[in-house]
Amino acid sequence: MILPPAMLGVLGGGQLGRYFVNAAHQLGYRVMVLDPDPHSTAGRVADVHLNAAYDDHAALERMSSTCAAVTIEFESVPADALACLERSLQVRPGAGAVAICQDRRREKDFLKKFGFPHAPYAEILCEDDIAQLPSDLFPAILKVSRFGYDGKGQARVASRAEALAAFQGFNGEVCVLERMMPLDYEASIVLARGDDGELQCFPIAENHHHDGILDYSIVPCREGAPDIAVEARQIAEGIAAELQYVGVLGIEFFISNGRLYVNEIAPRPHNSAHYTLDASVASQFEQQVRALCGLPLASPRTHSVAVMVNLLGDLWFVDGGEHPKEPDWRRLLCQPELKLHLYGKSCAQNGRKMGHFTVVAEDRDKALNIAMESRAAIASGGRPENPATARRQCLLPESTCTD
Repeated sequence: MILPPAMLGVLGGGQLGRYFVNAAHQLGYRVMVLDPDPHSTAGRVADVHLNAAYDDHAALERMSSTCAAVTIEFESVPADALACLERSLQVRPGAGAVAICQDRRREKDFLKKFGFPHAPYAEILCEDDIAQLPSDLFPAILKVSRFGYDGKGQARVASRAEALAAFQGFNGEVCVLERMMPLDYEASIVLARGDDGELQCFPIAENHHHDGILDYSIVPCREGAPDIAVEARQIAEGIAAELQYVGVLGIEFFISNGRLYVNEIAPRPHNSAHYTLDASVASQFEQQVRALCGLPLASPRTHSVAVMVNLLGDLWFVDGGEHPKEPDWRRLLCQPELKLHLYGKSCAQNGRKMGHFTVVAEDRDKALNIAMESRAAIASGGRPENPATARRQCLLPESTCTD
C-alpha cells in the first residue's frame, strides 16, 4: 500500500483531474499534475503543477523521482509516456490497457477477440477500403480512430459516397466505420478494480446525449429489464479482467432491441458517474485514489436516486452576445435537493463542459422533475440572435428546440 502523505501524480488537468486531486487531498495525499495548459483547472488545486507537454522528458523525470504512483485523467495521454513512467514507479491503469482504449481500431479488435458484443464495423485505412464496404453496414457512423470525443471526429453517413466525403474531410485519418444500431437507449457502468482483482461496480446509468455530448444521466437506470444491469456488469468485469486493468474504468453501451452492445471503453472516471460525488458512499474519484495506491476499495453503494446534468459553455452565450456572460446561478441554487459543481475553467466555449449539477432525492420521478425544471430554468436566459445556432446552443431536448 501507498499511504498518505505520499505524492501522487496525474497526467491531465481537466475536471476529472481536479476531482482526483480533491479526493486525494481528502485522504491526506499530495498531488502533482502534469498538463500543458497554464490555466489547468486541476493544476490550480494541486500541490505541484508541471506546466509541460505529456512527453516532456524533464517533466516525466521529475514525476518519476517525486511521485509514488501515477494515474491519468483522459485516455489520449501518450502511451509511450506511461510506459516511460512504468519503468520506475507504479502506473495505473497500465500503458498497455490505455493504448487499447485510446485507439478505436485496437479497441474494436479487443472486443472482437474476446467475444464482447459490439456493433458490426470495418476498419478504414484508405479510400479503397470504402469502395469495398458491404451495403448492409449503412447507415453508419465514421469515427476517427484516435483523439475523437464528445461527438468530435465523427460523421453520420448513409452511403459509400458520404463515407468517402467524410473520410476525406478527416484528411484521410485512419477510421472505423460502425453500423448505426436501432437504439432503445444508451447506458454506462463504472467500476473500480484493484491489483488483487477486487471489483466494485457502481449502478448502471441511463444516458441521454445531445449533439454527441452527454446531456444528463439517471441513476438507477429507468429503462430495460433488471437482467440488462446484470449483463452490463458481467461484460464490464470481463473487459476489466482481460485488460488486466487496475483503476477506474467506464464502459458505454448501446441497448438495441433489448440487447447490449459495447460502444466505448474509457480507462478513467466517467462523466456519467459524477453523481457519485453526491449520491454514493464513495465517489468514483476516491475509488481511483484507492486503486492507484493499493488500498481496499470503498463501497460503491448509492444512498439516493440521482440525476446528473452537464452544464456546457453554451449557457454563457444564450443571450446571443459575442462575449460570455455568467449564467444566473440563483436559478439552480434555489433548489435544496440540487448540488452545483463548477469546474473553474478560465474560458467558456460552446460545447465545453464547464460544470454539472446533480439532483439527489428519495424518488426517481421527483429527482428527474427537479432536474429537468432546473435545466430549463438555467437555459432560459434568452434566445440566440442567430436562428441557425439555436438548436446547438439550447440545452433542451431536440423535440423542444425550434429554429
